[in-house]
Amino acid sequence: MKRYGRRTLALELAMIAAALFVGFPVYVLVNLAVRPTSDTSSPISPTTSPTLDNFTQAWQQGALGGALANSLLVTACSVVIVLAVSSLAAYPLARITARWSRGTYLTILLGLALPFQLASLPLYQTMRDLGLLGTPWALVLFYAGLQVPFTVFLYVGFLRALPGDFEDAALIDGCTPLQSFRYVVLPMLKPITVTALVLNTVAVWNDFFTPLLYLSGSAQQTLPVAIAGFVGQYVTDWNLIFAALVISVLPVLLVYFLLQRSIINGFAGGLKG
Repeated sequence: MKRYGRRTLALELAMIAAALFVGFPVYVLVNLAVRPTSDTSSPISPTTSPTLDNFTQAWQQGALGGALANSLLVTACSVVIVLAVSSLAAYPLARITARWSRGTYLTILLGLALPFQLASLPLYQTMRDLGLLGTPWALVLFYAGLQVPFTVFLYVGFLRALPGDFEDAALIDGCTPLQSFRYVVLPMLKPITVTALVLNTVAVWNDFFTPLLYLSGSAQQTLPVAIAGFVGQYVTDWNLIFAALVISVLPVLLVYFLLQRSIINGFAGGLKG
């Protein structure tokens, strides 16, 4: 049995310091979200008379119900499309060693090097011509294209580390390449799929610029844009902003707690792969 030494003490102190560093902003967020507007004490001092009125006012004044529905719709549809397209595209790119395969893969990776702001104007004009401006489907189409290069990069790296013996056995037994992917490869992609799911969900859920651009001038908005509406030129009610931020975080936390074991195993397996 190892004795409790200085190294263990230092490690524990470092972990406690890291936990305090991460937990302090969360404490301030929740503390101000439940604080009455009449309380002007320091944000660090605990709230003596907490209230839930800020959540009610933020929900009503910011129309957070519709914004939450739009965020859920855009995030769910975008992530499903990205995962389906990226996994199907990465399979032949990882297994075929022809020159065109490598060239196609490098072309897709250009999407990681080029900032999407360069295409903001032509994409806006395209969405306008398609009649999608002011609708959540413009965001779904945008994210479905934006997140594919990064997700393909994750899938290809993971697939190249997987042996192809099971696929070869399935092909010998009479499976088509698509059936081999569906019944043999796809179950083995669960770790990297969960990793890509989390990364893409956070990226789409928290994006502010794109919804502001494509939904501007319409009644549709997502949570980040709705929360930004609480910031005025002369008056800003920070208690409502923090309450709205807590509301926006709750769906992501709920999904995390429901899928906690799969997410942790997925990150561990994806990073290992």
